Parts: sequence; structure tokens; C-alpha cells
Amino acid sequence: MGVEFEPVIGLEIHVELKTKTKIFCGCPMEFGGEPNSHVCPFCLGLPGALPVLNKQAVEYAVRAGLALNCEIVPYSRFDRKSYFYPDLPSAYQISQFYFYICKGGHLEIEVNGEKKKIRLNRIHLEEDAGKLLHSGSSITTSQYSLADYNRGGSGLIEIVTEPDLRSAEEARIFLEQLRAVIEYTGVSDVKMEEGSLRCDANISLRPAGSSQFGTKTEIKNVNSFKSLERALEYEIERQREILEDGGVIIQETRGWDEGKGITTSMRTKEEANDYRYFPDPDLPPIVLEPEWIEEIRATLPELPNAKKERLVKELGLSTYDAGIITGSRALAEFFDETVALFNEPKTVANWLMVEFLSLLNANNMEIQESKITPQQLSSLLKSQKEGKISGKIAKTVFAEMFATGKDPEEIIKEKGLVQISDEKALASIVEKVISANPKSVEDYQGGKKNALGFLVGQVMKETKGQANPGLVNKLLREKLD
Repeated sequence: MGVEFEPVIGLEIHVELKTKTKIFCGCPMEFGGEPNSHVCPFCLGLPGALPVLNKQAVEYAVRAGLALNCEIVPYSRFDRKSYFYPDLPSAYQISQFYFYICKGGHLEIEVNGEKKKIRLNRIHLEEDAGKLLHSGSSITTSQYSLADYNRGGSGLIEIVTEPDLRSAEEARIFLEQLRAVIEYTGVSDVKMEEGSLRCDANISLRPAGSSQFGTKTEIKNVNSFKSLERALEYEIERQREILEDGGVIIQETRGWDEGKGITTSMRTKEEANDYRYFPDPDLPPIVLEPEWIEEIRATLPELPNAKKERLVKELGLSTYDAGIITGSRALAEFFDETVALFNEPKTVANWLMVEFLSLLNANNMEIQESKITPQQLSSLLKSQKEGKISGKIAKTVFAEMFATGKDPEEIIKEKGLVQISDEKALASIVEKVISANPKSVEDYQGGKKNALGFLVGQVMKETKGQANPGLVNKLLREKLD
């Protein structure tokens, strides 16, 4: 029987900070724009241009560190990480290697019903590099590449985990949970599609039960949660096959090819001494006062795990529903505001998870882009509860609200959708349906109770879905029994 191998995974997550300007200069932090339109002499690495640290970037790093249970280090400083690449015009990146701003920390995740604490090694501040636009599909197949330095000098935090993850699924769940925490703190918009949340994964295999680490590879170019899981699954199988055949894993950096579903070798892995780190002579150390750290701590919002626990314990939601609702700060806030106006948490959660998220996904929209407000949703749910409209009509009205932003009362009135709850008016329609469907009446009276559903459906058809279903059931039973 062959050796059973265990994956050992650690992640390096780059989070672009949502400051107005870059970390060491006054250029705007804006996604997009004409190439090289958000640059200055410092961004371009021109001689004599000096960095000035953005205080808000430091505050955001502390804020993220507190949310992730880190120790905030009172004294930290910047180092120069030297390497030559066209996206880095100064030939060094300003980062923190020896003395970083946040130490340790952890994040609790839940995998298959079991909770697990994933440790962090550190969080450090650094500047982003520029971006290369290749003429071909990748750097290796291109005749030339163009450099856009708009992103260069943007403020980042890099969050480095300990190698505590043991499967591709755990890594995906961790990144999803981390994204939610960072979004709640407000330090980044964490949009993976715009590159404001990027992830590299370090993966090695070792014999199950061993405490020794195997030779790791680093996977680059992972730009979605699903890509991270797929890339790690592929790399685990690739390494397993090599080891089972008696081969040796090479320490290297590999790129993830989303189209082909494979990792490919990019370069042999560098060590820290290859970068010739040394203290940046143009930037003074960062010295943090304990009072300032506590001021930042006091402004932290309720974070996803705490909010999830509250929704389960205090509002009676299932763990699954609470997990979906708290997965996004915008959705959680929409939920809280709606429940404050219509105090039926389970009903609100169902509408948000099914109707609302379906429409958002179908239209490729963020919650913030939706025209529907918590006030409008609560009004709709009140109308349904009071019997003014049926559940089916409520869904029709909701779709119209989503498309137009109109209030539910206005749509109900405009389209004449008020539910018919007049017993006399419905009684005559029930009589008509009974007369028109003698076979179903006979089936029902012969013991086939599902025939009642058909008759209810016929009444609803006659009233264009506006009949009160409960009242229709009652009237039919009275007539047929």
C-alpha cells in the first residue's frame, strides 16, 4: 500500500487599501483610468523623488490587524526589497521585512461543521507594483508587454498565514472568511475582479502524521475563490504523482492557467536574501501610541463571526442562513435594517437569500447598486402578511421593484394586484370552477385529496393569481365536504 500524503498550505493575501491617495505620494487611488495617468515622479522611480507616508494607510493596517486578533507592534519600519522587473521602475519595492506592523493573529473558520483556528504569521504594509499588459495571452506567448504604473505605489497590506490549512476547500473557506472580515472593517473594497484582493498559495505534501515540511511550490495568478480551490487541487495531485513515482519536488513559483486548469512553471523560487532587504533610508520608523491603537479598536464594527452567532442565538436563524447573510457586510446591514422594520428574521432571510440574491446574480450587480431599500422590502412583506397580496404576487411585485425602484404600494395599485379576500366574490368563482371540473370533484370526494390542489389552481387562474389562497382552500373544502 502506498504512502498517504497530507497537504500543507499557507496563503499570502495582498489587500489594496481604500485610501484616497497612494501610500507614499499624493496620486489618486482609483481603479482604471488611462494608462499612466495616475502617476508622479515618485511612482515612476525618478531620481530625487522622496516618499511621504500616508497616515490613513497605517490606521487601516492597524484596523485590519485588530479585526484579525493580531498583536499591534508599537515600533515598525520600512525596508527596500530589491529586484529588477519592468513593473517596478525604482528596482525596489518598499515593504516591511524585519519589523512589521502586526504580529501573529488568527481567524476561525468552519469546515464541514467543525471549527478550526487558522493562525496568522504577520500583516505588513507595502507598496504595490505596476501592471504589465501583454500583447499575447501570457508573458511567455507575447511579442511585447506595455507597462501601466497607475497601480504602482498603491498601499497594500500583505496578510501571511501560518501553514495551518490542510485542504483546498479549507483554503477557499479561509479566503472567503478573510474577505468578509476585511470588508466589514472598511479598509478595502476587496474586489478580486479589480485586483484589490489577490492571493498566492504555498503548497507542499508530506507523509500523513509527519511533522516535517515537504518542498513547497508557490502558485501565482489566483483571482477567484474557485480558482484558488482548483489550483490547489491540481497542484496536490501533481505533487502526489511525482512523489509516488519516487521523484523530487522542485521549489519554484508556478502560475495558474484558468483556461487549461493547470499550473505551469514560471521560475525557481527566490529566498529572502536574494532580495537584499535593507532599511529604507528615506522613511522614518512608525511609532504607535497605545491610546491611538485603542481609539481604532473602539471603532471596529460587529465582525462576521460575532454577527453570525448573534443571528443564530438571538434571532433563531439556522447556522447556514446566518452564514450566507453575514458573508457580505452590505447584505448583513440590509438584513438588520429590514428586520428592524419587519421583525420576522426568518422571512426576511429567505427573501434576501432567494429572491434578492437571485436577481443580483442574474444582473451581475452588487447590493449597493440595487434600487430596492430595506424600507421597501419591509413594506412588501407587511402587505403580504396582512393578506393584501399573495406570496406569488409578492414575488412579481419584488421583481418590478428591483427593475424600477418603485414602492410596492405604487406597483400593487398601478397593476391592480390587490389580493381578493372578499368571500362573496370568491364564492361565485369557486362555484364556477366546481361546475367546470366534475372529474376533479369526483376524485376529491373519492379520496384523492391532491385533486383539491388542482381546483385551487383553477381558481387562482380565474383570478389571475389574486385570490387569497387560504380563503380559496376554505371555500372549496366547505363546498366539497
